[in-house]
Amino acid sequence: MGSTSSGRPAGARDRDGEGRARNARPRDGLGRPLPYGADGVARQPEGIVRTPEDTVAEAQRLLDAGRPFHAHEVFEDAWKSGPAQERELWRSLAQLAVGLTHAARGNATGGSRLLRRGAGAVTQWASSAAGRQRPYGMDLARVVAWAQELADEVERDGRAVDPGARAPRLRG
Repeated sequence: MGSTSSGRPAGARDRDGEGRARNARPRDGLGRPLPYGADGVARQPEGIVRTPEDTVAEAQRLLDAGRPFHAHEVFEDAWKSGPAQERELWRSLAQLAVGLTHAARGNATGGSRLLRRGAGAVTQWASSAAGRQRPYGMDLARVVAWAQELADEVERDGRAVDPGARAPRLRG
């Protein structure tokens, strides 16, 4: 059997500690895969069960640090582990983080589409029952306005954005 330039056997798949297929290539701060052996940023651990308050705080820390791809991972953990009635909220916030990721990578089309899709889903979730405008202290109306403004800007200008400078404020 041959091998790749990284020394891995040709055709071998990266696997995590539990044997699941998982890409082990290092990644840059926006989640883009780098060549094996390159210096990347530390990956966000997956499968962490946090309280909703801790999820919001950790995601905000990552967004402020210009790491929206990693914030998406935090929201994804909440989406997968949280109560069924909140899954759409966390999934929608993950979409917004991925939209910011694409906008930061210079993908104007993907960024604006995901920002709009996530904003629509957040709006729908918040309006589906009374008292859902500020879950866990988040100002969802403000988050939606941020996403719509950024989508407009990305479509209009077509330039990559600085993800830390353009990070949303999840809590007012």
